[in-house]
Amino acid sequence: MELGIISLSDLTAGPHTGRPVAAVDRLDATLAHARAADELGLDVFALGEHHSHKFAVASPAVALAAIAAQTERIRLASGVTVLSALDPVRVYQDFAQLDLLSHGRAEIIAGRSAFAEPFALFGAPMNEYDELFAEKLDLLLRLREHDRITWTGRYRPPLVDAEIAPRALQAPLPVWVGVGGTPASAARAGHLGLPMMLGYIGGTLDHARRAVDIYRAAGDAAGHDPDALQVGISTHFYAAASEQDGAAVFEHYRSYLHPETNNGRGFVVDRATFDAARRRDGALMIGTPEQLTEKLLDAHAALGITRFIGQFDWGGLPAARVHESIARLATEIAPAVRAAVSATVT
Repeated sequence: MELGIISLSDLTAGPHTGRPVAAVDRLDATLAHARAADELGLDVFALGEHHSHKFAVASPAVALAAIAAQTERIRLASGVTVLSALDPVRVYQDFAQLDLLSHGRAEIIAGRSAFAEPFALFGAPMNEYDELFAEKLDLLLRLREHDRITWTGRYRPPLVDAEIAPRALQAPLPVWVGVGGTPASAARAGHLGLPMMLGYIGGTLDHARRAVDIYRAAGDAAGHDPDALQVGISTHFYAAASEQDGAAVFEHYRSYLHPETNNGRGFVVDRATFDAARRRDGALMIGTPEQLTEKLLDAHAALGITRFIGQFDWGGLPAARVHESIARLATEIAPAVRAAVSATVT
């Protein structure tokens, strides 16, 4: 199983300091965390895309290119590319460029976005965001297969024998579908035979299994090889030094999701909800290395996941605690998970 981390680059102030985080400092910290993940042997580093002053990264490809220059082996992914609001030609070019710069380490996780900002910013009709995504995903998949293309659709000008350059080093450039749990999104990923990255933000493994079952059923109905139907999950993550340390990040988590932090969006998390989500059957990957190893192996057994990426630096967590969490994932959790998964396979 591949294990990695993802940052959404939120600029949430620490709940105990109240000091705002500058985007330049957030980016410096992000590069440092990516270097550490690479040096410690994690498999994937992903960056989210947002278009507001609450986040530091609007262009994952640009930030990942800087990371590519400072790392050697870790795979570099968007998480997610807001494909509904963007031009697939530009998206392909950006990530093909990243793939060349990183010597074949780039990946796209394409999604529809839960935020309104990119639709208004780029003039995309939000009331048609699913139709936008379906058409643009189809075009993106064609672009990665052909260096010249003729194509006509509703949401961008036609392409007539258009040359698509540069070409990615990987053939094809990996494209995952980011899914929030809606049945139609899971079915689409399965029908296309694309790997699915499931945002496992709430609920239990039973809830996640419903989306995975829909995904695999759709892939099977479309005739795809079951072994090619890869599933990853992503959720909030903190590898704690102790049970007390895991419980102590509650204020960071509550602040991160609070509507006051998110311009009226988000929700209020109370201590009981936080504690319930941290239990073995809950979605939150916040706990000791032993607890998180158990939860990841449970997810592997229940969902057949081949990848986990933990959102590791949310809510103004201090940089030192974030780095220690990354180190525990790489040096304690990952070896235990890989050994257990390898033993079940053999």
